Amino acid sequence: MPIRLEGSCRCGAVRFAADSHTPQPYQLCYCTICRKTAGGGGFAINIMAREASLSVKGREALGIFRAEIAEEDGHCRRSEGQRHFCTRCGTALWLFDPRWPDLVHPHASAIDTDLPVPAERTHIMLRYKASWVEPEIRDIDETFDLYPEESIEDWHRARGLWID
Repeated sequence: MPIRLEGSCRCGAVRFAADSHTPQPYQLCYCTICRKTAGGGGFAINIMAREASLSVKGREALGIFRAEIAEEDGHCRRSEGQRHFCTRCGTALWLFDPRWPDLVHPHASAIDTDLPVPAERTHIMLRYKASWVEPEIRDIDETFDLYPEESIEDWHRARGLWID
């Protein structure tokens, strides 16, 4: 049975819940989008839940941000990722990307439910970390300049952490 994640913004205007098979907050993202819109300590942590199970109270206080991404050739494109946040207090809540319509990615920082402590972590998008950030990388942690090939689901399954 998946774990029911309950979350909220700082001011309480938005409350949400969703079912997750993958509740380990193991993946730290240092990209400029996560870092600037949701990060503390230079990173943000996303987990994964089933979009069909998402329930939201306070939708009138929700805003959606779609970042512009600079390509290597200098052109910009708008991210398909829809970053949901509270328009009253600014709390980053979850990411939805229509390329994966069955999923929603809550920010671990917005989850009120106790989450498990991962034995290992994966540091991603280190290419974009802020100069002042000194990641705490342990011997068992994995590091990636960009995205790893292993998905959040694959990571949980490979370690026997998938919750049925």
